[in-house]
Amino acid sequence: MAMADVRWRKSSYSQQGGNCVEVADGLPGVMPVRDSKDPEGGVLMIQADAWQAFVGAVKVAALPSA
Repeated sequence: MAMADVRWRKSSYSQQGGNCVEVADGLPGVMPVRDSKDPEGGVLMIQADAWQAFVGAVKVAALPSA
């Protein structure tokens, strides 16, 4: 799949704000990330396992402690 064919998405938590990052699913082994304000700008290609670790850490930090 070429970068021109990916479907970009942003978190449902971002609402309609313009200060978001977007990610694209479907590329094996990597997670493309870009700035929603500059969709023609650069794309960070993050290894899939590093992305999963990052998302997991964010989720843990976002949950209230017991």
